[in-house]
Amino acid sequence: METIINYFETIPSSHRSIILIGGLTLFWLLEGGLPLFKYKYNKWKHALPNLFFTLTTIIVNFALASLLYWSSGWVVAHNFGIINWLFPDTQPLWLYAFLGVLLLDFFGAYLAHFVEHKVKPLWMVHLVHHTDHKVDTTTANRHHPIESVIRFAFTLFGVFAVGTPFALVMLYQAMSLIFTQFTHANIKLPKGLDKALSYFIISPDMHKIHHHYRLPYTDSNYGNIFSIWDRLLGTYMYMDRENLVYGVDVFPDEVKNGQIKELLKQPFQKYEKPTLSADVEE
Repeated sequence: METIINYFETIPSSHRSIILIGGLTLFWLLEGGLPLFKYKYNKWKHALPNLFFTLTTIIVNFALASLLYWSSGWVVAHNFGIINWLFPDTQPLWLYAFLGVLLLDFFGAYLAHFVEHKVKPLWMVHLVHHTDHKVDTTTANRHHPIESVIRFAFTLFGVFAVGTPFALVMLYQAMSLIFTQFTHANIKLPKGLDKALSYFIISPDMHKIHHHYRLPYTDSNYGNIFSIWDRLLGTYMYMDRENLVYGVDVFPDEVKNGQIKELLKQPFQKYEKPTLSADVEE
């Protein structure tokens, strides 16, 4: 564990790029061999807007990275935050690291995601992520630039609340990146395996329920890495994978939802109140 912590303390930017590109490439290839849905589409054309928003996310995070570095140094220097109060000498290291990542996953991912769905202006920004009609691994980082700033703010808050040092922040972000590519990937795991995984981590089927086009499924399964938060806080829902329909019912135009210009404008458009699904699976 100490070796891992030391590595992420000084992880080069090139290695972070390898994690991004390597994960994307791996799941892109797996989608070809183990597809959940056999889309009839030009995969590169579909990926273009998603990769554009991946680039804007990188730019936003890079521009604000110094804030994460400063805040993570401050909490350690001042012994501030949950894990520093629980483990003032950081021992046992494995538990200190595990709780740091677990709690940062709550503040930086689950809580941010939950709030985005409950606060209308934030939901309008988050819509860009949900209006992909053919969810695949490139959908993972399809976030409007405004949302990238919002997500960063929640992560920054999490660093202060949890007290995570820079190494754990980098470890969390690397894990978060791989998990979001994995859970969005258009891959078909055996149902039993997917279900078993969902008791501990966010599995592909579990997350894709969140991308169903109608409520209440859209407002469920907010987690990113660990499934404990959805199960503990009552936001877990199940739907058979065969019944999934991606998108958002109030933004049904698949052509517009695949155009960068339209997606950049999407948070500022008006829309009708979404409707509840008539049937909810137990």
